[in-house]
Amino acid sequence: MGIFEPFRAIGYITSTVPFSVQRFGTETFVTVSVGKSWQIYNCAKLNLVLVGPQLAKKIRALASYRDYTFAAYGNDIGVFKRAHQVATWTRHTAKVNLLLLFGEHVLSIDVQGNIFMWAFKGIEENLSPVGHILLDSEFTPSCIMHPDTYLNKVILGSQNGSLQLWNISTKKNLFEFKGWKSSIYCCVSSPALDVIAFGCADGKIHVHNIRFHKKVVTFNQSTRGAVTALSFRTDRQPLLASGSSSGVISIWNLDKRRLQSVIRDAHDSSVISLHFFADEPVLMSSSADNSIKMWIFDTSDGDPRLLRFRSGHSAPPLCIRFYANGRHILSAGQDRAFRLFSVIQDQQSRELSQRHVTKRAKKLKLKEEEIKLKPVIAFDVAEIRERDWANVVTCHMDTLHAYVWRLQNFVLGEHILTPTTDIQAPVKACTISACGSFAILGTAGGWIEKFNLQSGMSRGSYVDVLEKGKCAHVGEVVGVACDSTNSLMISAGYNGDIKVWSFKGRELKSKWEIGCTVVKIIYHRSNGLLATVTDDLVIRMFDVVALKLVRKFEGHADRITDICFSEDGKWLMSSSMDGTLRIWDVILARQIDAIQVDVPITAVALSPNMDVLATTHVDQNGVYLWVNQAMFSGATHINSFGSGKEVVNVKLPSISSGGKASKDDGDSDKPALFNSQPQAQPKTYTLLLDEQIPDLVTLSLLPKSQWQSLINLDIIKARNKPIDPPKKPEKSPFFLPSIPTLSGEIVFKASKPADEEKLTQDDRFTGITDSSPFVQFLQSSIEMKKFEAFTDYLKSLSSSTLDMELRMLQIIDDEQEPEKRPELITLELLLDYFIHEISHRNNFEFIQALIRLFLKV
Repeated sequence: MGIFEPFRAIGYITSTVPFSVQRFGTETFVTVSVGKSWQIYNCAKLNLVLVGPQLAKKIRALASYRDYTFAAYGNDIGVFKRAHQVATWTRHTAKVNLLLLFGEHVLSIDVQGNIFMWAFKGIEENLSPVGHILLDSEFTPSCIMHPDTYLNKVILGSQNGSLQLWNISTKKNLFEFKGWKSSIYCCVSSPALDVIAFGCADGKIHVHNIRFHKKVVTFNQSTRGAVTALSFRTDRQPLLASGSSSGVISIWNLDKRRLQSVIRDAHDSSVISLHFFADEPVLMSSSADNSIKMWIFDTSDGDPRLLRFRSGHSAPPLCIRFYANGRHILSAGQDRAFRLFSVIQDQQSRELSQRHVTKRAKKLKLKEEEIKLKPVIAFDVAEIRERDWANVVTCHMDTLHAYVWRLQNFVLGEHILTPTTDIQAPVKACTISACGSFAILGTAGGWIEKFNLQSGMSRGSYVDVLEKGKCAHVGEVVGVACDSTNSLMISAGYNGDIKVWSFKGRELKSKWEIGCTVVKIIYHRSNGLLATVTDDLVIRMFDVVALKLVRKFEGHADRITDICFSEDGKWLMSSSMDGTLRIWDVILARQIDAIQVDVPITAVALSPNMDVLATTHVDQNGVYLWVNQAMFSGATHINSFGSGKEVVNVKLPSISSGGKASKDDGDSDKPALFNSQPQAQPKTYTLLLDEQIPDLVTLSLLPKSQWQSLINLDIIKARNKPIDPPKKPEKSPFFLPSIPTLSGEIVFKASKPADEEKLTQDDRFTGITDSSPFVQFLQSSIEMKKFEAFTDYLKSLSSSTLDMELRMLQIIDDEQEPEKRPELITLELLLDYFIHEISHRNNFEFIQALIRLFLKV
C-alpha cells in the first residue's frame, strides 16, 4: 500500500457516446458515458444524481429504462439496476457499437453485423438472448431506430449509405433502400407517421416517407461538416434540429423548408447527441468537448438561448492549484478556459468568466475559442485578499501581459499587467506576495517587475547592474518567489543562475550558479527552502538564507513535469514523463514512496490539509484525486507506507469514488478508502497511539461550543438571567397538598409508604448521592480501570448538568469528621480519573475545560 491511494476523478461530464434520455415519474433523467463509467443527471437542474461503477473497458453504447441502465463495453453488455450490476450479457464475439431499447427488449449490434435480442424482464433467470440476426458482410450498421407504430420493426442505416427495414420477430429483411450514396450517421423518427429524417456524412439531411418511399424535403449543411445528430420538436412546432461535426447546431423550419436559426458556437467539438423534450421548447445537446447543454426556444424571434449547462475541460489541463482550504481546485487547460472545480460538490464547479465572450464572438463573427485568452502556462493565487481586489494572476502562452482575476465574483479582473520594458517578450513566470498586495512578473527576456494588484500600477523593476542588457537575468526567467515577510524575492534564470533580491529596495543581495539549465522552481515560505528542477533530472534544494545546497534528489528517468511541497514542508512531490510520482522526505533526505501510472502526470498539487493530492495527466481532460492514507489509517510510521526505492504500479482513480458498487445503496457513495478498511482497524489505531506516539495529544472531537461553554458558564448564566422578577405561582386548591419547588412549578405531594416516611433528611441526601449516575459511572470505571464509558457519559451531559454534578460534590460542613463525608471519596476518585486522562493525553481540550470548572467550583 502506498501513501496515496486512488480516490476519484472530477471534471468529466460526458464523452463521445450518445446519451440516453428516460422519464421516471414526473422527472426526466439523462444517462451519459464518461469513459469507463456512466453518470445520470436530473434534467430539471442538470445535477448529478447517480454514478455507475468502473467497468473493465470504455463504454461504446448506452440505453436506459426506468431503474435500468444498459452499457456496452468491449464485447459485453452490463445491466445495472441503479448503481449495481445485476447481469452481464456475453454472447457477442466482436465489439458492440449500438444499443436500442425496444419495448421490453434490448437490441445489441456488433461491428460484425450480429444483432442479438435480449429480454430484461426477469434478468436474473434469463441471461441468454431470445433472438439473433446476422446481417450481410457488405452491410456495416452505423445507426438503428424504431419507427413509431411499426410493430416489431427497426430501420438500420449503414456506412455505405443503404438502409434496411427488418422485422425482429420474424427475423426477415422486409425492404432495402438504396440511400443517397453517403454514409448515414444518424436517423430519427418525426411526429408525423412514416416520416423519418436521416443525417449523412456529406452534410445533407433527408426527410423521407418510408411507407411510400418518397422524399419530403432535403436540407444541406455541408459547409458545417457531417450531420452527427438529429431531433424533431414535438410541441406542434415544425422544427428539426441538426448537429454537425464542427459543433454547430442548425434549426430547420419544415413548413417553410428553410434554415430558421443557427447556434454557431454551441460546442467546441462534434455534436454527439440532440434531444427535444416531449411537448417542451427545450433542446438538449452533448458534445465531445466534455459538455452537456440545454437550449430554450422562448425569444420573440424564435432563436434558442442557453438555459443551463454542465461542462469541464475540453482539452487537458496544464496547471492546477488547491484553493479555499482544499475545498476547490483552480485549473487551467489547453482549451483556453480557467476553471474552478469543487472537490466536495460537483454542482459548484464553474468556468471563470472572460468578459462577454459570447457577445463579442457574435459581433465579430468569430468562434468563442478565438476570442478567449490563450492557454495559461503559470498562475498564482492569494486567498488573503479575496474580498478586496483581484487575487489571481495568470501568465498566458506567447502573451506580453499578465491578467488578474477576482475569485470572489469568478470573473476576469479590471487590470492588465504589462511590463514596462523595451524588450517585448512574453510573460513566463508570476507570483503573488504573502500579503496579497503585490504581483511579480518575469518575462522571456529576463525582465522582472513588481505590480500593485489593487491599482494595477508598476512598483518598479529588479535590475542586475552587472548584466549587459540591464535586466534581471540573461535569458528567460523560469520562476519567481517571495518569502513570507516581504523581505526577500527569489528569481531563477533559464541559464542556471538563482538570485536573491531585496523585496522593497529591489537591489541584488546574493546569487549563485547551479551549473545547468533550470526548468522550474518552487519556494516554501515557512521553512525558506527553494527546490529547483534542472534538465539533468535532478531536484536540488537550497537554503535561501544560508545560500547553500541542502538536499539533492535523484531517481526520475525522464523530464520532470511538476514539483510540489506539502504544507508543513516535510514532503516534496515530483512527477515525471516516465509515469512516476515520487514522494521525497525533506528531513530524512530520501525517497519514501513512488507510484507508477499508465498515463504520465503533467501537474501535481497537494491540499493544505495534506489529505488529498490532485494530478492531471497527458491527454486526460479531468483532474484526478488521490487520498493520503497516512491521514485515514492507523499506521503512524512512514515505513509502513513507503517502500523506499520500489515503484508500485497503480491504476488511475475512477469516476466513481467506490471503485465497484457496494451491495448497500447507502455505502455506494463512500470513498474506496472508507469501504476497504478492515473491521479491526480502530483497535490497531488505539494500540499504535499509546505505544508509538506518546508525545501527541488526542482531541475529543466535540463541538468547540460544548467544551468552551464549561469555562464561561458563569458568564453565560449572567447573560441569560431573566430581566423580570420571578412570578409567584398560582395557588392550587386547598384540598391538594403541594410541594414548594425552585422552578416555581406546582408539584403535588405523592402518597408515600410508611417506611419511606421514617427516613431522615440525612438518609435521603445519602440515597440521592449514591444513586447518581455520575457517581456510579465513576466508581465502576475506577474499579474496572476502563474510563471510556465514563468519558462518553460526561460528553453526553450538557454544560449546566455537568456544572450541577460537580457542585453536588462540594464540601458544605467543614466541622464534620472526614470519615462521615462521602463526597470526599468521590472527589478522590474524580481526581484519579483526571490524572489518568491527562497522563494518557486523551480528550485533551475537554478534560482541560473540565478541570478548570472543577477547580473553580
